[in-house]
Amino acid sequence: MFHLFSSDISSISLPNAFTCPFCYQPHPLCIIAKNEVINYLEQQSNLIESAKEGKMFGVLVVQNERNEIGFVSAFSGQLAGKNRLDYFVPPVFDILEDRKFYIDEDITISNINQEIKNIENSAEFILSLNCIQKYTEEKRAQLASAKEEMYRAKLERDRKRETGISEIELQQLVKESQFQKAEYKRLERHYDDLINVETQRHTILLEQICALKQKRKRLSAELQEKLFSGFIFYNAEGKQKSLFDIFKEYKHALPPAGAGECAAPRLLQYAYKNKLQPIAMAEFWYGKSPKQEIKIHGNFYPACKHKCEPILTFMLQGLHVEENRLIKSNLNISTLYEDDTILVIDKPSGMLSIPGTDGQKSALDFAKEHCQSNLFIVHRLDMDTSGILVFAKTEDAQINLQKQFANRQTQKKYVALLEGTPTKQIGTISLPLIPDIHNRPYQIVDFENGKQAETQFEIIEQKETLTRIAFFPKTGRTHQLRVHSAHSDGLGCPIVGDNLYGKPADRLYLHAEQLQIIHPKTNEYITFTCNSPF
Repeated sequence: MFHLFSSDISSISLPNAFTCPFCYQPHPLCIIAKNEVINYLEQQSNLIESAKEGKMFGVLVVQNERNEIGFVSAFSGQLAGKNRLDYFVPPVFDILEDRKFYIDEDITISNINQEIKNIENSAEFILSLNCIQKYTEEKRAQLASAKEEMYRAKLERDRKRETGISEIELQQLVKESQFQKAEYKRLERHYDDLINVETQRHTILLEQICALKQKRKRLSAELQEKLFSGFIFYNAEGKQKSLFDIFKEYKHALPPAGAGECAAPRLLQYAYKNKLQPIAMAEFWYGKSPKQEIKIHGNFYPACKHKCEPILTFMLQGLHVEENRLIKSNLNISTLYEDDTILVIDKPSGMLSIPGTDGQKSALDFAKEHCQSNLFIVHRLDMDTSGILVFAKTEDAQINLQKQFANRQTQKKYVALLEGTPTKQIGTISLPLIPDIHNRPYQIVDFENGKQAETQFEIIEQKETLTRIAFFPKTGRTHQLRVHSAHSDGLGCPIVGDNLYGKPADRLYLHAEQLQIIHPKTNEYITFTCNSPF
């Protein structure tokens, strides 16, 4: 599992701190290790076709007890239908191999599923349901017919009354009306009784199904907890903790499906258990990009926060880890415009628009300090995006401006640098977006469930491998410009510094340069401009 580098690495300095897995520039040794893994893969006829379908791999540069520098490698999930392969480190917990760990519970749950199916497919269940539907339809038809007959009879009685009739005949008409109403009620009760009998029979069966489902839910939760408890992770301090306990303490929730099976936790686990000193780590994508996501062959990517953040936060304890470059300090804002209704600022890259959960100071916090008063949110910019951000000083102004953004009355212009050269100089991108619930904060393209996202663009300048571009978004979806730039059905050219959909750099090269709104107090058009810093 431990591999010495095939090339001379003596001239490459080791890093001063271990890699922050959530935002990093890959160390040169990680780049060399990645190339060696790819070279190995492409010589394995039994693995390469599976890898080409798309897979996340990881490399961990380590030092062994003989002070040799080498690396270990891992893949996420399975490769070619297997959890274990000779060249790669083993999984933390092998569900495929250790099926005996939960086979009894799995059989019990499968039996419950079969019991539920047996009830749902039973003649009694189907008959009672069909009878309820049949009697309900018959009741509706019969009562409608009776009502129609009663209406015609009433018209006839009214006609007779108008012609002049005796008292005896009048009483007879009253009795006829009362009889028809009583018959209508008897017909209604008749069908209600039939429906109630079948409903009671059906309800008994539904209660049996509900009880079985509750039992299944309880057993599934117990099995999940048992499985999660089978994942025991180590950290650099020599401590151990189960996957279940890690998520319980970190997120107060159950681990999501697939947690613990990514490359990064596998790599660190193997290092700790085999007395290898972690030096640097990186994860990269190999093969085709998934249809909805944006993954570029050969690119490095940060660890996923949804599944890996709690695990890696525990596993990295005891290591000297470099600072997360996404969390920037000493940032400040500059005011572009201010009156008694609105405040317009230039938000720097790396600053949240509004307060997050980590206590990092946001643009709203700075703006409130500047105004010495309360402010109201109108719109947001991604933390990594710089440029024009508007706050309202009154609730009425907030409502007015938010309606303008919602109704697309505002005009927005962004400037960005792209990696590569788009095939068109001008055009429109329309790719519907939806959050990737299994890997937040990523957004994915989903033509069935996604929300409409439309971006107009125009190339400003092309220089060697970089393209300066202007974006005019017509909608304001999360990461819209980033996904529309990077996706193969968009421009196919990620924004420079996009650590989610492209390659990390010193910043995300995306800037909100111009914004036109209708002033909420004067009703006049007003345009703000903040020139791009790059």
